[in-house]
Amino acid sequence: MIIACPACSTRYVVPDSAIGIEGRTVRCAKCRHSWFQQGPEMPLREEPAVQPSPAASPTPEAESQSAAASPEPVPEPPVIPRPAMRPVARSDDEGFDDTVSSFDHQPPFRPRRNMAKLWTIAGVSFAVLVAVLIGLATWLGLPRWLPAAHATFGAGSPDLVLAFPSERQDRRTLPNGTEYFGASGTVTNVGKQPQEVPPILIVLRDAKDKVVYTWDVSPPREMLKPGESVTINEAVTDVPKSAKVAEIGWKPE
Repeated sequence: MIIACPACSTRYVVPDSAIGIEGRTVRCAKCRHSWFQQGPEMPLREEPAVQPSPAASPTPEAESQSAAASPEPVPEPPVIPRPAMRPVARSDDEGFDDTVSSFDHQPPFRPRRNMAKLWTIAGVSFAVLVAVLIGLATWLGLPRWLPAAHATFGAGSPDLVLAFPSERQDRRTLPNGTEYFGASGTVTNVGKQPQEVPPILIVLRDAKDKVVYTWDVSPPREMLKPGESVTINEAVTDVPKSAKVAEIGWKPE
C-alpha cells in the first residue's frame, strides 16, 4: 500500500503487513511528523448462495411409518406446592439464652488459681537460683566477661617481695620513632619456706588511668629458697604512645 505524510506529502510504499488491519502510528523520515495510518481495507468475500434442494414429497407409506414410530406424549405429574414453614411460638422464650450449649466440651466453670501459692513457688525458686550463683562465684570466682570490677593483679604469697622501683623503669621514644619501655626489679623470698615464683604482670595506663598495654613476664627461676632473690630485666617496644604510668604485680590466676 502507499501512504503519504500529511505534513510534507512525502509518499512511501510499505507492505500491508507493516501497517496491519487495525492500523498503527508511523513517522515521516523526512520531516519527522507522526500520524496514525489506517490499515488497508480488506475486500469482502462473496459466499456462494446455497440453492435449496427440492424436497421429496413423502410417500403415504413413509408417513404411516413415521406416525407409528413417534411415541405418544406422556403428561407430566402436577407440581404440588409445599406449605411454608412457620415459626412455632414458645411460651418460655423470655429469659432463654441460646449462647450456652448443653453440648459444650468445656464445663461452665473453671478452678480458681491460687495466686499466693504461685508467688511463693516463684520466690523460692529465685532464692535457690541466687544461692547457687553466689556459691559458684565464691568457689570459681567471677567470670571475666561480667561487667564487674576485677582485680588487676593477683594476691601472691606474702613471703615473696616484688620490688620494681620507678627509678629503674625506662620509658622513651627511640631515634627510629619506636616507643620503648624497660623495667628492672627483684623478687625476694623473705619467708622460712621455699616459695614458688608465679608469673609477673606489667600494666601500662594512660593519663586517664585506662589500661592500654599489658604483658606477662616469666621469672628466670620458678622456686626461691628462704632468703634468695632473683633479678628480672624486661623491655618491650611498640607500646602505645598514650602509655604514661606503669604498674607491676603478680599475674592473677
